[in-house]
Amino acid sequence: MTCLQSDSIFIGKSDDGSGSNQYLPLKWGNRHGLIAGATGTGKTVTLQVLAEGFSSAGVPVFLADAKGDLSGLCHTSDMQDFLTKRASKIGFTEEYHGAAFPAVFWDLFGEQGHPVRTTISEIGPLLLSRMLELNDTQEGVMNIVFRVADEQGLLLLDLKDLRALLGVLNEQRKEISAVYGNVSPQSIGAIQRALLRLEDQGADKFFGEPALDLRDFMRTDHEGRGMINILAADRLMNSPRLYGTFLLWMLSELFEELPEAGDADRPKLVFFFDEAHLLFDDAPKALLDKVEQVVRLIRSKGVGVFFVTQSPDDIPDTVLGQLGNRIQHALRAFTPKQQKAIRLAAQTYRPNPAFEVEDVITTLGVGEALVSTLENKGEPSIVERTLVRPPSSKLGPVSQTERKRVLNDSKLASKYDETVDNESAYEILQERAEKAAKAAEKAKAAEAAEAAKSKKVPARRSNRQSVGEAAVKSLTRAVSSSFGRSIAKALLRGILGALKR
Repeated sequence: MTCLQSDSIFIGKSDDGSGSNQYLPLKWGNRHGLIAGATGTGKTVTLQVLAEGFSSAGVPVFLADAKGDLSGLCHTSDMQDFLTKRASKIGFTEEYHGAAFPAVFWDLFGEQGHPVRTTISEIGPLLLSRMLELNDTQEGVMNIVFRVADEQGLLLLDLKDLRALLGVLNEQRKEISAVYGNVSPQSIGAIQRALLRLEDQGADKFFGEPALDLRDFMRTDHEGRGMINILAADRLMNSPRLYGTFLLWMLSELFEELPEAGDADRPKLVFFFDEAHLLFDDAPKALLDKVEQVVRLIRSKGVGVFFVTQSPDDIPDTVLGQLGNRIQHALRAFTPKQQKAIRLAAQTYRPNPAFEVEDVITTLGVGEALVSTLENKGEPSIVERTLVRPPSSKLGPVSQTERKRVLNDSKLASKYDETVDNESAYEILQERAEKAAKAAEKAKAAEAAEAAKSKKVPARRSNRQSVGEAAVKSLTRAVSSSFGRSIAKALLRGILGALKR
C-alpha cells in the first residue's frame, strides 16, 4: 500500500531497489518543469498524470493537445490490464481508481472547442510580426501602423481593421514617412500578402471579439477541483508560428494581468506546452529575450510552465536553466548529435550513486522516467529511475459525442461561441471616407448652383480632378465591376487622405 502525501503530486515509484515514492511538491509547482523523451516513450501519460494531480489539488490547468490524445481527461479510465498491472507493481492498487476530471475544450478555429480570440491591438506589433514572419523593415512598418492607430483612437480588433489602416498608410505614406520614417509600398504590400496567407490558414478566426478573458482559465468546479483547459492543437500544429505566438501571448497577458502571488502552497495556474520547440524555432533574439523574461518572472504571479518536447536541447539554455522539475523519458542515440544531446541532458541532473544517468537514459522502458523535482528549500532532488503511475482518466481521445456533451454543458458557450463585430477601425475609416465623398459631391453641386445663379459661364476649370471627385468616380467604377464591392471598400478606406489635406 502506498501512503500518499497530501501536499504533493504522486508521480510514481523508484524501481532501483529502494522503492521510494517520487513526488512533485505543490509548493514548487510554479518553478516550472520539463517533460522530455523520444516519441512513444510515455510523455503524454506523464503529462496526463500531472494534470490530474494539479486538478485534484484545486489548481486549474491549461494544456495544448497536439495529437488529440488528452481529451480523455474528461472521461473515466477504462482500467485496462496493463494499467492495473502497473498500479500493482508500484503498490498503488488500493488508491488507484478511475476518475473523470472537469474539462473545457478550446480551439483557435472554433471547431473542436470554444473559440479562442484576441484582438490585433492586444497581441501587439512584436508578436504579430512574428506570426506574419516579417523582416526587420516590415516589422518597423507594423510598429508605425500601431502608433498611428493609437494616435487616431482607432481600435484594431480583427484583420479587416488592420487592412483598412494599411490602406490609409499607403495613401498617406509620404506624410507618414516624414514623421515616423520610411513607409514603402513594397513593405505594405508584403504585409498585406502575409495577412492573406494567415487568413488562408484560418487564423482570421483568432482575431476578433469576444476576446478571451484569461480568468476563465482559472476556475474550479463545484468540488473544488481545478478545471483542465484543453486546447485542440492538432490542426494548429500545421501553423507553428501561430501556435508559438499564441502560447507566448497567453503567458505575456497573464504576466500583465495577475497580481504578485508571493510564496504560496500551490500555483494559481499551470501550463503544459506540448511540442515546445515550436516556441523557439527560428525565433529572433528579441523574441527569445521576451520568452526568457516572461518565464523568469511569471512564477512570481503563481503560474507554473511545463515544457513538453523530445529533447532538452530543444529549449534554449537561458530557459532550460529555469526549469527545476524534470521528468526525462528515454532518448535515442542513433546519431552523433543525439549522443551529444544525451550527454548534455545527463549533466543537468543531481547525480545518483546507484547508476550513471547517461547510460540509463537510453535504456528506459515505456512509462519509465528519470525524475528530479525541487524539494526542501528548493534544491533539486537526487535523480531517480521511476515507474510512472497509471492515470485515473481515459487513455486516448474521447468520442465526438462525448466532446460535444462537454461543450454543450459548458457555462462558457454563451460567452464565446458567437462572434461579435463591434465598431472599430474599419467601420470608422469607412464612415470617414463616405463623409469625404459626400462633401466632395456637395461642394461640386454648390459650385454649379452658384454659377447658374450668377448666369455666368463658369471659368474654365483645370482638367485635374480634386481628390474627392477622383475618389467618387473611382468608387462608381469599382461598384460596377465584377469585384465592385470589395474594391469599393478599399477605395473608401483610401479617401481618408482627402480629410487630411
